[in-house]
Amino acid sequence: MKHTILVTGGTGFIGSHTTVELQQAGYNVVIVDNLSNSKPEVVDGIEKITGIRPAFEQVDCCDLAAMDKVFSKYGDISGIIHFAASKAVGESVQKPLLYYRNNITSLLNLLELMPAHNVKGLIFSSSCTVYGQPSPENLPVTEEAPIQKALSPYGNTKQINEEIIQDFIHSGAPVKSVILRYFNPIGAHPSALIGELPNGVPMNLIPFVTQTAIGIRGQLKIFGNDYNTPDGTCIRDYIYVVDLAKAHVKAMERVLDNPSTDAVEIFNIGTGKGVSTLEVVEGFEKATGVKVNWEYAPRREGDIEKVWADPAKANNVLGWKAETGLEETLRSAWKWQLKLREDGVQ
Repeated sequence: MKHTILVTGGTGFIGSHTTVELQQAGYNVVIVDNLSNSKPEVVDGIEKITGIRPAFEQVDCCDLAAMDKVFSKYGDISGIIHFAASKAVGESVQKPLLYYRNNITSLLNLLELMPAHNVKGLIFSSSCTVYGQPSPENLPVTEEAPIQKALSPYGNTKQINEEIIQDFIHSGAPVKSVILRYFNPIGAHPSALIGELPNGVPMNLIPFVTQTAIGIRGQLKIFGNDYNTPDGTCIRDYIYVVDLAKAHVKAMERVLDNPSTDAVEIFNIGTGKGVSTLEVVEGFEKATGVKVNWEYAPRREGDIEKVWADPAKANNVLGWKAETGLEETLRSAWKWQLKLREDGVQ
């Protein structure tokens, strides 16, 4: 029998790609999203790719009563993939209470409702921000690297939520969880039917690059060129969003179908390769043949200097590996931006 999976934030960037991969792997999907940073038309894109329209409920995960109704309406939910969260580092520094309220209350509500509705598995969308700025001996970062004081309220909500999940399960709750610590997801589905489409001004690098390249934004700012890196710009581990989405399918299989696994497991999801902001911009120009108008700007509060993953545990234990190169990934993001223009979206 097919499992039914609740995907919170399922019309968002990572959530929509994961919904596609879940459906293609044979799962039924129920999406919950309040559309605060996405559009309902994303569901149409998912249906065009898979031939299956996921159930969709426009609900805020911070609304406990509304979420209770969702679980009651779809009585056979086996697992949850929890993406729904505010996610911009810079904005979190400016609006910390918004981040603490959204990101923590939504998880508390889900955990409270899971045992009541016999939901067994939770995949939590965490982040490499929990490692802070790793010391040189901890690069690349393994799951054993020390958790450091978060440099932003966003990062702190991820740390707090990981602790909440572990404390809840330790208390004897009949729930299993896989915590996935993502590095930097980029790109778009090869069909160009779904991709990254933030409401308003993008907070992430790649949509700002593509919007600048196509003329929506006047200029891209690279924040900081005086970091202790080869070219002075920040270094990140950029992972193709479709590869990342596939990690969630592996994690859900592990939680629901493998009774011998630990109640809480943590995996880094990255490529194992660090790439600088400047290398990404130059890589985009090379991959697409399109020039980007950019300039350096002062450092941005909350940004980490350099971090990239050691994905060996995910490779060996989860049976997952990032497979797509940076150039192909950047081309997919540009193809998506061109499709948006063709559709008159921007």
